[in-house]
Amino acid sequence: MMRPYPKYKDSGIEWLGEIPEHWKLARLKRLANVRASNVDKLTVETQKRVLLCNYVDVYKNERITREIPFMSASATKDQIETFELKAGDVLMTKDSETPNDIGIPAYVPSELAGVVCGYHLSLIRPKCRMLFGSFLYYSLQSEFTRAYFCNEASGVTRFGLGKYSIDNTPIAEPPVEEQEAIAQFLDSETAKIDELIGKQARLIELSQEKRQALISQAVTKGLNSKVLLKDSGIDWLGAIPEHWTTPSVFARYHAVLGKMLDEKQLTGNHPIPYLRNADVNWDRINIADLPVFDIKPDEVGRFSLRTGDVLICEGGAGIGQTAIWQGELDHCAFQKALHRLRPWSNDEEPRFFYYCMRNVVETGVVLAGGTATIPHLTGEQLRKYRFPKPPLKEQKQIAEYLDRETTKIDLLIEKAKKAIELMKEHRTALISAAVTGKIDVRGACQ
Repeated sequence: MMRPYPKYKDSGIEWLGEIPEHWKLARLKRLANVRASNVDKLTVETQKRVLLCNYVDVYKNERITREIPFMSASATKDQIETFELKAGDVLMTKDSETPNDIGIPAYVPSELAGVVCGYHLSLIRPKCRMLFGSFLYYSLQSEFTRAYFCNEASGVTRFGLGKYSIDNTPIAEPPVEEQEAIAQFLDSETAKIDELIGKQARLIELSQEKRQALISQAVTKGLNSKVLLKDSGIDWLGAIPEHWTTPSVFARYHAVLGKMLDEKQLTGNHPIPYLRNADVNWDRINIADLPVFDIKPDEVGRFSLRTGDVLICEGGAGIGQTAIWQGELDHCAFQKALHRLRPWSNDEEPRFFYYCMRNVVETGVVLAGGTATIPHLTGEQLRKYRFPKPPLKEQKQIAEYLDRETTKIDLLIEKAKKAIELMKEHRTALISAAVTGKIDVRGACQ
């Protein structure tokens, strides 16, 4: 249990509160030089070749080291002199699509000759004997500084921190020797927390692998381990129970794409809520705050939903994600970014088909067509796929078994995710308390 300092004084900043009596409050510009990088990803033949530490490198790594696979680029002599990485530097994201991704720091523990700070980042170089780089790195992670950055960020579709805001970031300033002690304490304690987080993350990974293997086995081989098998004639599928078939999707389901959104044709005469690609996730459909468009009476049959319809994402990051409409709303339609599959006959169990889709998407059998940046699962592709089809009774048995077993695994995964969330909150609280003097960690690492 960490104790507070013996004496405190008012910092003069309401959200920071009191700081230890012998600490100072400083603006970042007094303790460090802040430079926004202008080095982009282009390679110019007349410039010197360098390695570029870019936005993603900082966003995904707490420490910037040689182990990171930096991209190749080029820079001018002045850019290299200004932005080449030195020991003790702190890099920070200054632009992003969301305010929460602004101000993410990374520490440079040793000199990296030939590596320069890239665009959309600020390089913060502490002034000698005034600011310890690792202490600054932790200070920028504190909940107080994070709140300051979110408040200072400006923008509508893209947010950014200007030089004035970064320069004037409030920093609680202990003596530099104490800064080093705090940084060493946090290095030790956060490493312990990160190890525990890593174990929970590994548990999630193993649980997801187990779930995928469970689904794959059930939908391709069934539940009877002694059943006789036959060659399916499909490379990715291999052998299946001899009494199963593999008809194409078009022979089993009527598949249609949703209605194209055309704002020019919105009249408000036949309003109906509709689902978008983002509203459909694995086994989950969002029905909150749905937008509305017009569905004419002669379009209702084609573009409306009824219980048991299978919805599949046609493109985007969630390509192939599948869920089943359970009649959550009396009337609902779907946009063109979604496929709706409706069984031709009563010998189909949509839950079984859902698990078939999950299997082929998560194992990479369903590959994206179209462009590399906007992948699509076209109607033509989807209708041609051949998936296993057991008798209806067996489809239901498999679906019920997978519902039951995957629920157990999902509960374990959610428990692990909650544990990670709590540990991350504890990590942030510990950092915040240490760098603002709410706890006295002097001597903690001795």
